Amino acid sequence: MIRQLTVISTCLALILIWSVFRGGSSSVPLMTAEAATTPANKSHLGSSPLTEPGNDAFGTIQEVIRVLEADPNTDWSKVNLEALRQHLIDMHNMTLNVTVLSQKPVDNGVEVLVAPDSAGAGASLGRVFAAHPAQLERETGWKMTVRKKDGKYDIVVTTQNLSEVAKVRGLGYIGILATGAHHQLHHWAMATGQHPHSH
Repeated sequence: MIRQLTVISTCLALILIWSVFRGGSSSVPLMTAEAATTPANKSHLGSSPLTEPGNDAFGTIQEVIRVLEADPNTDWSKVNLEALRQHLIDMHNMTLNVTVLSQKPVDNGVEVLVAPDSAGAGASLGRVFAAHPAQLERETGWKMTVRKKDGKYDIVVTTQNLSEVAKVRGLGYIGILATGAHHQLHHWAMATGQHPHSH
């Protein structure tokens, strides 16, 4: 049995060598030493087939750095990535570190009751809700009111456009916070030291 396996292995090796020398293709992929060490992602540490840099906050900051480095006119004295990092912490908290206690329809909209899961999340919600209602109204025309009681936040979002009532209700808590394209503009402004609002 061992002799038969040896013969088969030798035959396969000869077929492969013959295919290479005659210039044909082989079903076994061949890779040169250069190709093996020249991937899409290169660094001083070598190569990696990976594209994700880590968590979403890290990836956002890395994207900002790439854009800043690609612009020869970047004024690095104004760059403030720490402000962006702090804001991304708030975004993480408002997305993942809260409990949605209730979500119910009201006239022309929705009412949501949320509670932060930690003191840090509570501070983040305070900062987010201080700025988001005005931004939401500018972008969508929707009215957001936020009331804090006993550490919980009661949020009511309504629209005068009756065709959008179902949308507002369907979006709910996190959908309403994620609506609009202002987040990218906001992040860029913070990273480049423009201070769109305090966070």
